[in-house]
Amino acid sequence: MKKITVYEKPTCTTCRKVSKYLEENGFDFEKINYYIEPFSKSLLKKLLKKMNMKPNDLLRKTESLYKELNVSDMSENEILETMLRYNDLIQRPIIEYGDKAVLARPPEILEKFFMSN
Repeated sequence: MKKITVYEKPTCTTCRKVSKYLEENGFDFEKINYYIEPFSKSLLKKLLKKMNMKPNDLLRKTESLYKELNVSDMSENEILETMLRYNDLIQRPIIEYGDKAVLARPPEILEKFFMSN
C-alpha cells in the first residue's frame, strides 16, 4: 500500500478534520507539521507538480502577510521562496499519496481523491 503523508498545521481546523477522516476510514498515515519540519524547496516543488498547481495556486491570499509582502506582484520563483520563508502563506493540509497529491480543502475532497487512486 502506498504511503499517505499529511503536511499540516496541527492547530488548523481543516487539518484536524482531515486527520479525523483518515483515522475513521482506517488509513495509515504520517503527519508532518511543516511549521516544525519546514518544506524544502525541492519538496514543495515536487508537491506542486503532483497537485498540478503553480505556487500562486497554493497561496493563502486572505493572510494579511500576502498583502503586506505584495505577493501578487511576484514571479513564480519569488512566490515559492516567499512561501518557504513564511509558512502561513501555504494552503493546508496537503495530502501526498504515491505519485499524486491534493490540497484537502475542503476535507470532503479526499473521498474522491482516494477513490481515483
